[in-house]
Amino acid sequence: MGIQFDEKQRIFHLQGKATSYVIQLERDGYVTHQYWGRKIRKFRNSNRQQYIDRSFSPNPYYRDRTFSLDNLPQEYPQYGNSDFRKPAYHIQLENGSTVTDLRYKSHRIYSGKPKLTALPATYAGQADAETLELVMQDEYLGLEVQLLYTVFSNYDVVTRSVQFHNKGKQKLKLLQASSVSVDFRRSDFDMLTFPGAWGKERHMEKRSLQAGIQSAESTRGASSHQQHPFIGLMEKHTTEDYGEVFGFHLVYSGNFLAQAEVDQFATTRVTLGINPFDFSWLLEPGATFQTPEAVLVYSSKGLGAMSDTLHRFYQQHLVRGEHKDKERPILINNWEATYFDFDADKIEQIAKAGSELGIELFVLDDGWFRNRNSDSTSLGDWFVDKKKLPNGLEDVAKRVNDFGMQFGLWLEPEMVSVDSELYREHPDWCLHVPDRYRTESRDQLVLDFSRADVRKEIIKRVSDILSSAPIGYVKWDMNRHLSEVGSASLPAERQRETAHRHMLGVYEVMEMLTSRFPHILFESCSGGGGRYDPGILYYMPQTWTSDNTDAVSRLKIQYATSLLYPVASMGSHVSDVPNHQVHRSTSLTMRGDVAMAGNLGYELDLTRLSKEEKQVVSQQIEFYKEIRSLVQFGQFYRLKSPFEGNETAWMFVNEDKSEAYVCYYRVLAEPAAPLAVLRVKGLDLSKDYSVWGTDEVYSGEELEYSGIRIPTALKGDFVSHTWYLRTE
Repeated sequence: MGIQFDEKQRIFHLQGKATSYVIQLERDGYVTHQYWGRKIRKFRNSNRQQYIDRSFSPNPYYRDRTFSLDNLPQEYPQYGNSDFRKPAYHIQLENGSTVTDLRYKSHRIYSGKPKLTALPATYAGQADAETLELVMQDEYLGLEVQLLYTVFSNYDVVTRSVQFHNKGKQKLKLLQASSVSVDFRRSDFDMLTFPGAWGKERHMEKRSLQAGIQSAESTRGASSHQQHPFIGLMEKHTTEDYGEVFGFHLVYSGNFLAQAEVDQFATTRVTLGINPFDFSWLLEPGATFQTPEAVLVYSSKGLGAMSDTLHRFYQQHLVRGEHKDKERPILINNWEATYFDFDADKIEQIAKAGSELGIELFVLDDGWFRNRNSDSTSLGDWFVDKKKLPNGLEDVAKRVNDFGMQFGLWLEPEMVSVDSELYREHPDWCLHVPDRYRTESRDQLVLDFSRADVRKEIIKRVSDILSSAPIGYVKWDMNRHLSEVGSASLPAERQRETAHRHMLGVYEVMEMLTSRFPHILFESCSGGGGRYDPGILYYMPQTWTSDNTDAVSRLKIQYATSLLYPVASMGSHVSDVPNHQVHRSTSLTMRGDVAMAGNLGYELDLTRLSKEEKQVVSQQIEFYKEIRSLVQFGQFYRLKSPFEGNETAWMFVNEDKSEAYVCYYRVLAEPAAPLAVLRVKGLDLSKDYSVWGTDEVYSGEELEYSGIRIPTALKGDFVSHTWYLRTE
């Protein structure tokens, strides 16, 4: 493990658990990319760069027609001096020109990993990681660009970010500042992305790379439901267990651009970072700009190994706080039970019913604050509605606590309603531009968190609420994206910094509140999974996966989300039927079996359940408590994909392989269906496993090689079956 520099060959060799990443200095300080893939014990450059004359590829060196940046694999490519592919960064000088010329200046290698100023990022101890700081310089401008690489001893992960330091005398304008760029010498890949929409977030999509540019991006001010800040390149025919995968994931929650460009010579350039659309940053003399961090993950054993790496890496090196490794409570949320129509007595009734079923946490959702009787008013006025709750949150929390349950609360701190006291007092506190209509979404506007006065006031109001009662959980929502992105506090030359400054402000508020209230379990939400990204995961250890709680829809949503995120980060609830989002009716058993593959919760009126339904829910909760640690922190395996057929299956295995929980789901019944079996993964082949609730015992090797039969008793549409396995 570690980073070595071969002075003779001018090669940096970064080595992780089973990965090598190699950088070489060419000629007069050009920083080139040589290799990323399976670990190589000693890299001697057997596949060194070849230089030939390429027509229409200009040459920086006088009468040397074999050298052009247009076909040189680079670590951080620039614009304007013979490379016609998309650059990693773009800078405008005071004279209006945009040509720069970065060359290697110096480097430093050290143990550990530095923090990034004002941004979320992965972390590591001195013994866990090693970092390369590689400094490039444009001598004419006095611009220094520091490329940061960290390699981790126990993971096939390299993290990258970039710092721009203006050490010159003129003002510079950053027009693009990507976090990472990698040039591959091939293009025979499939590209993996996660597009979607509200209610169908992160639907994985695979397509063959084509000549030109293909991308995933957001210009919505958030990572968004519609796209995800990830791009993967996969060897052809890659499966869960076979094939090379190169993954790029951005630790950022705002506008992003992830793209792959296949050029005329069938090479591929991947860049990832802040979206340059409507972005610029004025870099004055002496100033520094830090890009968000990119996580680069490599797998030589398919998507399953990539997922396992990301799950373990994020859980240990991104998630923070006292809830990081704690089992997550089973909750009941009143939203779909009452919407805005409730009072303290109704809340108490639902909480009492929940406590009798074994639920551990009651969450009071939207509608508890002053005049909030619909979603068209009062955001920003974070004061208790004494008409609904005459004795305040403390009284409601006490009633819930008296049942032996924790009390949680919904908040939407980043928003303001036009019909609110806050907006009437401070109409300039929202994002807006002069003399333009302020577009509303869900009858609300976005507070301008680029402003210190706005951040200070919201921190105070939310802190007052969280200090007013024994609150153990917060659902932090964000129910619209950004439009009319401008700030009344920024000068004209800095207006295109607003979106990024706003995101930095959101991070500051989250850091302040989660640090001030470390005992609170914060769950992030943005109309469900509209801001489910590594940046938010740094502050809040779990996310509401989707507003769509339909069990069938959730198969695809949870399956694809699991490709990138640990199961402990996924909120998953049982809701009423017909489902409130897609109006489908599924059995309580299937809804429970899907929800138990995440952080289990319920979102319905428990007081209206029949005796038989209460018995089913009680059994679900009792069983989930038995397997909770296994589900939330065990190793996860995907067995059947809902994107490839009518069936879905996945399973969980604990660390010593003494327990496993296997889940199977079938969407539609079919005539003359085959007698199917399910082959499992991850068991100890030498051990025998008993099937809980039966007298059946099978060896691990039989279950993996031969499989376990799927019961023929499963009849009709929307059915599920689970197996809980324990070693003898």
